[in-house]
Amino acid sequence: MRVGYTSGVFDLFHIGHLNVLRNAKSMCDHLIVGVSTDELVYKYKQKWPIFPYLERIELLRHITYVNTVVAQEDMDKLKMWRRLKFDVMFVGDDWMDTPEWQQFETDFKANGVEIIFFPYFKGTSSTKINNILERHGMPE
Repeated sequence: MRVGYTSGVFDLFHIGHLNVLRNAKSMCDHLIVGVSTDELVYKYKQKWPIFPYLERIELLRHITYVNTVVAQEDMDKLKMWRRLKFDVMFVGDDWMDTPEWQQFETDFKANGVEIIFFPYFKGTSSTKINNILERHGMPE
């Protein structure tokens, strides 16, 4: 059985998120999704997610492409691999050329883990939605 892993905040869930999950599931038998905790999001984005962690994981648990949902409490992907032993990791290609991911790629390859970079979704994004909400406010 081929086990896949992807992770993210999954705040303001949209079609780009769904496409990543659908594509990832088509390339593995069992898809594990790591969802960033509220504290982790604040630590690296300096802002809190709009939807709390418990609501985001509950949503993901009901997506048919997702088999297992786990907490992502830090950004150390190798630590998560040691815990879950997945065979393939799915990542947005906006991370591809970063020094951090080049190192992860080297480390994962040494452990027999394939990294598949998906094209960054150019349409709807959480960043665009957040910008609209910041300009116009949250609806009541």
